[in-house]
Amino acid sequence: MAAGEYVNRFKHWRAGLHKADRWCLMICADPDALASALALKRIMLNRVHSVDIMRINEVTRPDNLCMIRDLRIPVKAWDPEKAQTFDHFAIVDSQPHHNKLFEGIPFSLVIDHHPLPPEDVPPLPAETLSIIHPELGASSTILTHLLNLLRIRPTSRLATALLYGIRTDTGTFERGGSDKDLRAWQWLSRFADINLLRRIVRSEYRREWLPLFAQAFRSIRDCRGGGVYVSLQHVKNADLLVAVADFFTKMQDLRWVAVSGVVDKTVVVIFRGDGGRDIGRLADACFHDVGTAGGHRMLGRAEFPLEAVPEDVKPVDFVHQRLQTRKLRQATACDKSS
Repeated sequence: MAAGEYVNRFKHWRAGLHKADRWCLMICADPDALASALALKRIMLNRVHSVDIMRINEVTRPDNLCMIRDLRIPVKAWDPEKAQTFDHFAIVDSQPHHNKLFEGIPFSLVIDHHPLPPEDVPPLPAETLSIIHPELGASSTILTHLLNLLRIRPTSRLATALLYGIRTDTGTFERGGSDKDLRAWQWLSRFADINLLRRIVRSEYRREWLPLFAQAFRSIRDCRGGGVYVSLQHVKNADLLVAVADFFTKMQDLRWVAVSGVVDKTVVVIFRGDGGRDIGRLADACFHDVGTAGGHRMLGRAEFPLEAVPEDVKPVDFVHQRLQTRKLRQATACDKSS
């Protein structure tokens, strides 16, 4: 959808809001999703009865917890049993097919920057306003653009949140981003609290995670194409895998990294890359047949049930074999042809 078209449709959507309606903004909570939901809540202010931000995941990363606390983001845990208390639903920084917990929810609004759904995914209803821009680095950029066009000046807390959303999803423009992301960053910088932003950024790791990093260093295995594979065995949540993967991106001469762990009965693999290879395609090529996988050029993720691993093979060896087989070469071939 062209920018002018979605802006006009969004303005029409906003004009049609009713004072008596109770809205629920659904997110899989991370900085970009939290900031985007906070901005959408501001856009809907005084036009509806209430707007609640609901997360389907637990928030455990210290920087995300610091963001929620210091920016006073009113996010709550989603309870499906309370779905009937809402009149309308919106989803930001995600799409309905991304998680089973979104299934069956009648979304009236979808705002996202991730890739469009595969052809085998049923399309959204015609009455749903869909604003999806994969060419942008963050959903926060879309919401910043809407704030600007609606002439809504963000508060210091909102501007700081949106800046952090853009920062995390673009890696401060090291992992990607567009001119629109940069212009959004520049506009938000006029209103944001840079000292507060710095405090959130510096709260990235916890002391109790140090043994986890020691385990990560001991488990390093080299992979083709200048990559490494790291296994953390069983972990409480996938955020720990993300923290380790992000740390490894700071290593010199490392082209890409895959960090795996077992969360409950699900194997999760977090991918990070330097942009030389489309890391989302790599994730898909290696694990599409056993679960869900994909991502962007510099970020990727795969999830599959533990039962997909043969009984005589350890999960760590299964993942490493997948990374080292012909599937990796297929992904590389795709990169060269794109």
